[in-house]
Amino acid sequence: MYIRNNLRWRLIWKGAWRNILIFTLYSLLVCIIYGPIDFHSLAIPWQPVATLGIAVSFYIGFKNSGSYDRFWEGRQIWGGIVNASRTWAIQALEFVTSVVDAPGVEAPAASAAELTDRHRCLVYRHVAWCNALRLQLRRQPELWDTEVAPFLQAEESEKMRRFRNPPAQLLRQQAADLRILREERGLLNDFQHVTMMNSLEQLYTLQGGCERIKNTPFPRQYAFFSYVFVWLFAALLPLGLIGEFAQMGPDHIWLTVPFSVLVSWVFNTIEVVGHTSENPFENQMNDVPMTALCRSIEIDLREMLGETDIPPKLEPINDILY
Repeated sequence: MYIRNNLRWRLIWKGAWRNILIFTLYSLLVCIIYGPIDFHSLAIPWQPVATLGIAVSFYIGFKNSGSYDRFWEGRQIWGGIVNASRTWAIQALEFVTSVVDAPGVEAPAASAAELTDRHRCLVYRHVAWCNALRLQLRRQPELWDTEVAPFLQAEESEKMRRFRNPPAQLLRQQAADLRILREERGLLNDFQHVTMMNSLEQLYTLQGGCERIKNTPFPRQYAFFSYVFVWLFAALLPLGLIGEFAQMGPDHIWLTVPFSVLVSWVFNTIEVVGHTSENPFENQMNDVPMTALCRSIEIDLREMLGETDIPPKLEPINDILY
């Protein structure tokens, strides 16, 4: 996610120079054919070009609205993951206590060491789930050893990474641990167990929302024809402008170049902005900063555990928060 209020000009130029060069060369070619070569039949009336420009602007506006909705839904889902993560940690710490409270369960009171291990296991596995979900959405399984494995026991890590959907299996393991805590150790009563299972259900819902966005591409008919219409308009624009500037005098036809380049660049930029927002989980500059959100979750949850040796908050790299 780009965090500066204004884009740096070098960043704008980096993404636009190729198209600007194409627009400039094409407009110059039109002017040379119309002027020095004296082929005036090249010009077309301005009214059809203007009408096409209006239609294209409505079309790409509709497409960009849909693209932004996908990004904003993704950001809302990850905001829900942040809140649900804090809730899960509170429940793990405050519900799992040394009091044997499950009816019909006869078990010795848990020691302080056992409780610490239980708390750490539930919280750390959740941090692993957040990172595993991030890696799955970004198609980065090669980062498992550095981003997920440190929060799991070695055997569990190797087991989970072999599944096709590791995040779903991690939540399944959380549910299995809750059953053990209630039925075998008596560290959860029925109400607490149901409450924590509801939290897992919420996490499954949030994960499903991310997978829905990731696995359902933006309708290609909108994305493809938006691209085609913008370039069609850019191709016709100099042909419509040159006749208008020619009415001002033969030397004014060269004004076609800067004006057609400017208008074409604006339309092309609007189309590109919508294109870059179609999938908010691609680790690009305008996507949801899942790495930073996962680190924030890790910091909050490990502080709840009472740990002090925690990693720092992630800082932007070249004004981009990943």
